[in-house]
Amino acid sequence: MKNTSSKGSSHKCWTFWLAALMTVVMLAGCGEQAGEKPQTAGGPEAEDTDGKPMTIKMFAGLYNEIPDMNNDYWKEWERRTNVKLDVEWVPSGDLDTKLDLLLASGDLPEVVAYQNPIRPTLITAIQNGAFWDLTPFLGDLSEYPNLKSNLAPDALKYLSVEGSIYAVPRSRSRIDGGLKIREDWLKQLDIPIPTDFDEYKEALKKIVDADMDGNGKKDTVGLLYINNPPASFQAGFGVYNPTYTDDGGLMSPSLTPQYVEMVEWLRGLYADGLMSKEYAVMKESQAEELFKTNRAASYGRPIWWDHEWEQAMKKSGQPDAKILNVTLKGPSGNYAVGLETGVAGGFYISKKVPEEKVKQLLKYFDQTASQEMTDFAYYGIEGVHYTEKDGQKVLTEQGVKEVNTTSKGAGVLAYAKWGKVISASGDKAFNDAKIKEVENYDEIGKIDHYRVITSEGWRSTWPKYSDEYASMVTKAIVGHIPMEEFRAYVDRLNSQPDIQEAYQQMAEAYKQFNGE
Repeated sequence: MKNTSSKGSSHKCWTFWLAALMTVVMLAGCGEQAGEKPQTAGGPEAEDTDGKPMTIKMFAGLYNEIPDMNNDYWKEWERRTNVKLDVEWVPSGDLDTKLDLLLASGDLPEVVAYQNPIRPTLITAIQNGAFWDLTPFLGDLSEYPNLKSNLAPDALKYLSVEGSIYAVPRSRSRIDGGLKIREDWLKQLDIPIPTDFDEYKEALKKIVDADMDGNGKKDTVGLLYINNPPASFQAGFGVYNPTYTDDGGLMSPSLTPQYVEMVEWLRGLYADGLMSKEYAVMKESQAEELFKTNRAASYGRPIWWDHEWEQAMKKSGQPDAKILNVTLKGPSGNYAVGLETGVAGGFYISKKVPEEKVKQLLKYFDQTASQEMTDFAYYGIEGVHYTEKDGQKVLTEQGVKEVNTTSKGAGVLAYAKWGKVISASGDKAFNDAKIKEVENYDEIGKIDHYRVITSEGWRSTWPKYSDEYASMVTKAIVGHIPMEEFRAYVDRLNSQPDIQEAYQQMAEAYKQFNGE
């Protein structure tokens, strides 16, 4: 196998979609075909927006408490954009299932906001005409100056299917997750800041043995993670370096020798008591609570939570709590830094929406990509949601409640390099230090290449194996099967004719993505 360097961030198995996929095929196939004009009769009418708010019915992710759409933040958002939002907020953990059911029903709202542009059911719905091809509307973007100037590089390419653009992006920074460790505990135990995986493992051992929460029990968790290994570990082990079979097929990152090596390393961590025994079934909220209440040493999550979590740690009895995002090198010299694409999915417009309203919706999304609306999305109203101190906007108590991840979910937003790094509740000194902590991530990090390409063969093949594969990974990490058995299992998957054919298709898709 040949291993070459590229961009790459976390590869996910699709575990639920096949039944809904077949339904989508049948339903969407009976509806409008791609390229047809929608029937205005019976569909939602475009409103006269000359002074009147445009109503937008939307499906979007919920990452905090259900928002009060009559609060100060949302009233101001609607006032500035002259819209009335009618949003079905779906808890983030249910988004995949809810999307599949929504697509299968055929009863789509006007706009679907969704984070994974290569989800098989979504691709099938697009291919069967469920959403508008936005390419002719967008053109050269001259009518949409904010979309033209304020997006991440290649943003629209990530939202294309077979060469056509089917969504406008949900902009988020490429620098997002960090591998956090308790810096105050390192200092307290006189442990140097780790620079590679071996040093990191030794640091976790010393912390776990030291009873840092002072309860007299050896119950501190070393590394917290949920289900899939954090992107930082995958990048560090070279999982995001495109790896090819001898006949030129582009392998799935999770079936590469590098991934197997990472599983073996995590197995060692688990055997040494440095991971939670319940890691495979733990919920993200449970892991977050452990970290915030001084019961875990390390956790891979978005960097912008650091200030809020430090405050929680201090309230839980450790006034010197400090979080550091470490920059580690893996065994082959790859940096343990996973990057996002700068595009967290997109906004898809239902084909049932009349053509005139599609244009109005695109004007709305262009406005939400302005710097003015982006600043509002991050900070809200001055004097209500934030105050200014030393040139830094700092959220008020009301701001912390109303301005959050969910509140950024109804618009494109301008790309902000440090948008997922700086804390809206932190002061300028804190944020400047946090930026310095990760200032080189954009240059040294990798993106998961299987997150930006897809093929018919891979979409139809991998779901047949994904559930069993996920189970085998867990069994290998917790020691229920020998590593030799796991390696043989991975080799067996890689030798399957359908997977080999899918690899060929993915290699071709990757060439097309890179313009080769």
